[in-house]
Amino acid sequence: MNSTPAMMLKNNDAAPKDPYKRTLYASYLDYVVQGIVNNVNPILLIYYQRLLGLPLTKISVLIAVNFAVQIATDLLSSRYVGKVGIRKCMLLANGISALGLIGIAVFPMLCANAYPALLAATVLNAVGGGLIEVLVSPIVEAIPGKHKDKRMSMLHSFYSWGCAMFIAISTLLLKFLGAERWYMVPALWALVPIADMILFFHAPICRTPEEKGKASIGALLKNRMFWAACLLMVCAGAGEMAMSQWASYFSEVGLGVDKTLGDLLGPGCFAVLMGLSRVIYGKSGGKVRLERVMKNSALLCLASYLLAAFAPHPLLGLAGCALCGLACGIFWPGTYSIAAKRFATADAAFFAILAFFGDVGCFSGPQMVSLSSGIFPGVGLKAGLCAAAVFPLGSFLLLQFGLKKEKIKEPKQKKTGAD
Repeated sequence: MNSTPAMMLKNNDAAPKDPYKRTLYASYLDYVVQGIVNNVNPILLIYYQRLLGLPLTKISVLIAVNFAVQIATDLLSSRYVGKVGIRKCMLLANGISALGLIGIAVFPMLCANAYPALLAATVLNAVGGGLIEVLVSPIVEAIPGKHKDKRMSMLHSFYSWGCAMFIAISTLLLKFLGAERWYMVPALWALVPIADMILFFHAPICRTPEEKGKASIGALLKNRMFWAACLLMVCAGAGEMAMSQWASYFSEVGLGVDKTLGDLLGPGCFAVLMGLSRVIYGKSGGKVRLERVMKNSALLCLASYLLAAFAPHPLLGLAGCALCGLACGIFWPGTYSIAAKRFATADAAFFAILAFFGDVGCFSGPQMVSLSSGIFPGVGLKAGLCAAAVFPLGSFLLLQFGLKKEKIKEPKQKKTGAD
């Protein structure tokens, strides 16, 4: 008896299950973890200052240490990830991140001086976050399929959603629990990296294909265009973090807005709009030119910094903070995609170098805000945000003059093995 098409579909399960879905979901959750560890100190700055007695200078050091340690992690991981194995390193990254979040809650209770305790917890978070940044992008880039730049943009959008979710839920928890129980918030968020460890235990990890003609790291370092991409990563990290790391403090101290409202309208909207910009580009299906979108975004980012710094009304200042998220959302994943296509390489060492320069920017941006605010104490953080406007301006100039405009061809895909 002949089988009908319906019977054949039923028997053969015509739609094969994607073996890499679990990998992709675990990678998405990893960027949520990074959004948490990068924003846990900024949202608690006021409590560190008021309840633990830390001055603004020491608070600035916490932000600097976070990204300085991430930079060191980027450099070291490029040498050891291949020897240890991507899966083991990813499990280690999530475990360290969970320990760091628990440490923020517990370490200050165990020490007479809260400052070194918070420094130790910040170092743990930074190591975990740095490993995640180095590992996740090559894992997703190596998954077979087309439109990898769109997939990369969607991946990085989950950093934004992680930031937005963390800020919104943490703000409500702090309001509900009260200022004295602030330590419960990071402890609860430690459940997220623990859940991601479970996901990554059995997720298939694709080995990076060895493509013909792939540029070696030594050759890349001699290439002018590669250095332009590295400088673009510096500007991308600085333009994003200079605003996001100080937005919560700026909204309350600089603009005089209630903390709950300021966190939701400032850093909260920043993260939501940053995520939306990445999703919109990820869903565009190749209908827009990435370089053109990034140049327009750089100009919008420049305008948003100036609006935040010079706005005559607090709500306009918060609008500048939020618009900065919309503008800078495409820079980090966009630079990754441009560089990966242009140089036909996507291994962990390549992404580690780009992540290193991105984290140099993440360190430099908030520190420029802090130092500039100290130089002009009468103006405060507004002077710092005005100074940080140099980073989106640098992004525009690099995109306009630093990168060649020849058409980039996608390298041919080869079969990959699973880890």
